[in-house]
Amino acid sequence: MAPYESDDSATAADAEELRSARRRKAARYVVPGTVVGIAAATIGLVPALADSGDPDLPKISAQALIEKIAASDVQQLSGTVKITTDLGLPDLGGLENSLGSAAGPSGSGDGSSADPSTKLTELASGTHTLRVAADGENRQKVSLLENAAEYSLIHNGKDVWGYDSKSNSVFHTTASESDGKQKEELPATPKDLAEEALKASDKTTSVTVEGTAQVAGRDAYRLVIKPKDEGSTVGQITVAVDSKTGLPLKFTLTPASGGSAVVDAGFTQVSFAKPAASTFDFTPPKGAKVEEGDAAKTPEHSRGSERSEGFGKGSAHEPGKGGPEGLNVIGDGWDSIATFDTGGQGVPSGSEVGGDVGGFLDSLGDKVSGKFGEGTVFKTRLINALITDDGKVYVGAVTKDALVKAADAAK
Repeated sequence: MAPYESDDSATAADAEELRSARRRKAARYVVPGTVVGIAAATIGLVPALADSGDPDLPKISAQALIEKIAASDVQQLSGTVKITTDLGLPDLGGLENSLGSAAGPSGSGDGSSADPSTKLTELASGTHTLRVAADGENRQKVSLLENAAEYSLIHNGKDVWGYDSKSNSVFHTTASESDGKQKEELPATPKDLAEEALKASDKTTSVTVEGTAQVAGRDAYRLVIKPKDEGSTVGQITVAVDSKTGLPLKFTLTPASGGSAVVDAGFTQVSFAKPAASTFDFTPPKGAKVEEGDAAKTPEHSRGSERSEGFGKGSAHEPGKGGPEGLNVIGDGWDSIATFDTGGQGVPSGSEVGGDVGGFLDSLGDKVSGKFGEGTVFKTRLINALITDDGKVYVGAVTKDALVKAADAAK
């Protein structure tokens, strides 16, 4: 495999070794797939914290630092994580209230407000504070702190609980004790984000060490991951790696367009002492409504997570095993684009829809045309999607021009 650019850069084999090491060790933040579902896509965006000072640390190569991350074996920790996510979505205005009233009093439709797939989507925008704790592979807790309320996701042995104090509702499911076969992890710390980013590392990526930082009172190295592909919307990913334990303490993703980070995640406080056993205890409060989850869904979610590894890596989708039918990936590396056919149903224009929903569609989309015909590009600061008028979809962390080019080439 081709080496990374720069004198002290790492190789793709190092990234593969990181993945192998991760699989060999017991998963440290395991939660069954039936609970994680959407949570992995949202809480997986862990962000911000204050750095102060640039500590004087021994020089280290990118390869050695990646090996240090792979060798990190932190089984016990507790701390506070601050998350800021800015995808650049427009103000929903009255649309948010309209959708909320349609969903019912809880704003979550038929699902429990304690179900992680409902609750943790809040992390997809704005700034949030999390309290996290872990004690080995079978005990983890993540709490989302809100105004006068708290949401907690707790994994303790065979039990997984979600509790929303605001609605006094509980979500519960069970899972066998981790035996090394669990595939889903709760990405509650920057470590999970860093490992996912490193999975995308190949000849299309530059990985270097660029200075030091201090995060949550600990000295850290700055590992910088940059796509070489010009069509990527990702500018760079910076990971602050604890100099002693090798644990990533902070993860920042900045867009190629510049400006503030799209995702900024990190510890503001962290301790590697063993959390008290009572941290993971949970009994449904009196009067709470308890919804039982379907643990039988776990294997299917696990297969889905295996297919979606990495930020920029592309692989073909197996129809019939979850996700849109006929999903394929064009290209590889950071410029990869997922494409599928909706069966001829394009997106109506805002004028056709009318009202708040129509205005929202128009604010998101840009009309485009090419050899493929016509369509609309829906954009954020990171992920863009082209939906053609004949129902074909092209989506990726790439520019609008890259999507149009891919659609033209597929014609």
